Amino acid sequence: MTGYRQVLAVPGMASLLGVSLLARAAITADVMVLTLYVVLKLDLSYAAAGGVAAALTTGLALGGPLLGRMIDRRGLRAVMLVTVAAQAAFWLAVPVLPYGPLLAAALAAGLLMVPAQPVTRQAIAAMTTEGQRRPAFALESVQGELSYIVGPPLVILCVAQTSPGAVAWGVGAAIVAGGLGIALLDPPLRGADEAAAGTEERPRRRAWLGPRMIAVLVMAFGTTMLLGGTDLAIVAVLEDAGQVSWAAGVVAVYGVTSVVGGLVYGGLSRTLPTWLLLALLGLATLPAGLAPDGPWLCAAVAVPGLLVAPTLSTVADAVSRLAPAGVRGEATGLQSSALAAGFALGTPFVGAAVDLSVPAGGFVAAGAAGLAAAVTGRLLSRRPRAGTPLGDAPRTAGSRAAGSRGGGSRGASEVSR
Repeated sequence: MTGYRQVLAVPGMASLLGVSLLARAAITADVMVLTLYVVLKLDLSYAAAGGVAAALTTGLALGGPLLGRMIDRRGLRAVMLVTVAAQAAFWLAVPVLPYGPLLAAALAAGLLMVPAQPVTRQAIAAMTTEGQRRPAFALESVQGELSYIVGPPLVILCVAQTSPGAVAWGVGAAIVAGGLGIALLDPPLRGADEAAAGTEERPRRRAWLGPRMIAVLVMAFGTTMLLGGTDLAIVAVLEDAGQVSWAAGVVAVYGVTSVVGGLVYGGLSRTLPTWLLLALLGLATLPAGLAPDGPWLCAAVAVPGLLVAPTLSTVADAVSRLAPAGVRGEATGLQSSALAAGFALGTPFVGAAVDLSVPAGGFVAAGAAGLAAAVTGRLLSRRPRAGTPLGDAPRTAGSRAAGSRGGGSRGASEVSR
């Protein structure tokens, strides 16, 4: 726990994590509230609701690198204020928009979503020393898990008590409040020994977006493809067993064990490579479909759940080390896009596997996706220089100075959900 106390003692870190959690919990609930609005208020089908969700997700995937690049060039506060204004306009308009305009507006809202997650990761990289970053990214990953545990269920509960339009306003207000909080905190996104945004020459993309970075992005994509597919596989297996009511409990166990795994992993003195963590996560997911009922499925998902947050935190760690300071915003934006794309494709991929085989085949498909990404990441990471661990940071003045502040060498580790 010493590592966590040191991280939370960093000036501004506790405030940043708290404000970021508010924004991220609301952002994770946005698809749910839009789905309920389309189905309950507009009285349209779930397929129509899926179209709005797809538009928002597409915008998120496309907007991440663009917003990151703008942060690199213009700084944090200007980008946060622009995205906060865009979110305020979108969520105020949601309850009065018919379906067609809502579809277009959701795409624009995704493009200009408050970048709470990538900004938090950039700030962690800038505010911590080498030795503090692993527990710091573990806390960030746990924060992401908590946002999924709290956000969507709270929206469902509120919609049951009031109207979808009012809940949409509430979600929008939370996103705006979180974004304004981050803008007011204005956490540093560059280390003390790194040039301020827009003052140094940007490195060419091919200088940092090489096989190692691509390997990390592939593994980020594979991790969330596994996670998105697992959520659907849980519902499919329980529906086949006639126990859909157990779904919330199983998902809760999955999320809580992920939180526990992230906290334990962040406190360890040694780390595992990202590809190995992801491979273990994939292998542990494969047999979950053999569970005959809800209680057994709770036990089955607990094992892979312990590996979720550690895998995501090591991905975020690797991106922060592989990206030079001048493009760290763009790199974390690409990471967010990879995560969003994985979630978007994981559900239909596993859904097709369930339709073509049996419900348990959903877990097999989800686990196989994770394994394939782990193998691909491992092969890509070996290409540039044989024998060099995945994620070794470029030997820049900044990285040497960071190491001299007491961090020592970091393990071969690398998002949060």
